[in-house]
Amino acid sequence: MLQIKNLTIHHRRDLRTVLQDFSFALQPGDRAVIIGEEGNGKSTLLKLIHDPALVEDYAEWSGEILKDGCRTGLLFQELPRIYWPMTVYEYFAAIPDFWDQTPGELAEISRQLGFSTTFFYSDQQVGTLSGGEKVKLQMAGLLVTRPDVLLLDEPSNDLDIETLEWLEGFLLSCHLPVLYISHDEVLIQRTANLIIHLELVRRKTLPRHTIARLSYDEYLDRRQRQLEDQTRQARWEQRDWEAREQRFMRIQSSVDHQLNAISRQDPHGGRLLKKKMKAVKSMERRFEREKAEMTQLPDLEDAIMVRFPEECSLPAGKRVLEFSLPRLEVSGRTLAESVSLTVTGPERLCIIGRNGAGKTTLLREIARQLVSRTDIRAGYMPQDYGEQLNLNLTPVEFLAPSGKKEELTRAQTFLGSVRYTPEEMAHPVSALSGGQKAKLLMMKMVLEGCNVLILDEPTRNFSPLSAPVIREVLASFPGAIISISHDRRYLKEVCTRICRLTQAGLEPFFLPDSY
Repeated sequence: MLQIKNLTIHHRRDLRTVLQDFSFALQPGDRAVIIGEEGNGKSTLLKLIHDPALVEDYAEWSGEILKDGCRTGLLFQELPRIYWPMTVYEYFAAIPDFWDQTPGELAEISRQLGFSTTFFYSDQQVGTLSGGEKVKLQMAGLLVTRPDVLLLDEPSNDLDIETLEWLEGFLLSCHLPVLYISHDEVLIQRTANLIIHLELVRRKTLPRHTIARLSYDEYLDRRQRQLEDQTRQARWEQRDWEAREQRFMRIQSSVDHQLNAISRQDPHGGRLLKKKMKAVKSMERRFEREKAEMTQLPDLEDAIMVRFPEECSLPAGKRVLEFSLPRLEVSGRTLAESVSLTVTGPERLCIIGRNGAGKTTLLREIARQLVSRTDIRAGYMPQDYGEQLNLNLTPVEFLAPSGKKEELTRAQTFLGSVRYTPEEMAHPVSALSGGQKAKLLMMKMVLEGCNVLILDEPTRNFSPLSAPVIREVLASFPGAIISISHDRRYLKEVCTRICRLTQAGLEPFFLPDSY
């Protein structure tokens, strides 16, 4: 149905190949997930498959993308802002295929996506929809075009837990083959039956990919076993080679000594030693060939994140927040009433709730109060990174605003420690992936010694292989965290308290065993 042959993608921006000789066939029934670290070309691959014009301004490619007449539907990682001023009805009306849908077909799409058919005709502005509502809007727009293949770039971003569970059901019941990117480990674990792992190793100079028709858990288990076997084999071969090299060095030293000591009066003995030296040189060349063919230790694209120092700790019982709000409103619409919240340090609080409940609005108000405080050092990571990042600066300039030499050096050291390349350090922040921007905000908090972190979806842009590292860093944070998240692993591994935002305010929430 969809076949890719020997595809190579080269980013012109930093003269880097992100995918090389990639061949793959998507079959009916496939739910293929693309995983890999930020900046590895995952979104570029999806866009290229859908429409090469989407990447032509920054990427070159070679190879074949064979669709055999099949029609692809692409869900973008973020709904383009050009649609935000439209009403929902205007959004659908701009899709030609929308007018070919029968009422029954629209009702079926509504049933699949879990909303009323009146949603298609809503006069609500697209920009005022919640993150999850925007995802469903895009998904409905794709389905009315009757695609043969779904290409989904981060469909799980910004979804509340109920909608995530809906998405799992949708992927499992969808009759179309799906190629998707996701950072939600639980979603991948429950839905994917084919794993595509894109890596950039050797300081992001060598692209490597793995395709496995396995579940995510099976893939991780197999990968771990292979890495352990390769490590054991490489170390055994290294020890064996070192022992043989020592024996060889003793032989070579002995022959050198005899050559230096032999008398010119014994030409016969000299000839024998020259033959022996020739044999030694031949042995040396064989050793060099064997060393080049030895099993290498695994070259991995390990996730790395700087940790917060102990200086970021807070005294037990320190009153971090005493918040009270009679009404939580957006555009004159009341979302919740009698919202009150008390946080003491060190505590790691997470606020959950349905999409559109007002969680981001609430967290933004909390951040406004805490960032200005002088008795704490609060850092804020919004859902929209552009609220805190100057997209025109380079990462080094953002982390070292004074421009002083020592500050610049420290910023470069920090960036290098989380595997930013020199080229990425020189790019504007706008050119970075979502995960790289998130790392940048977290590094800023480390450098500023923040002891209170206000985080809106902190793990949303980290790959399923790097998210565990981020969760570990946050779980060991010695200060206070006030966050929003729908990451079920984050809720379980990081948070010490969870509250659910409803129309009646904040209520305690206890994780079910299924999380």
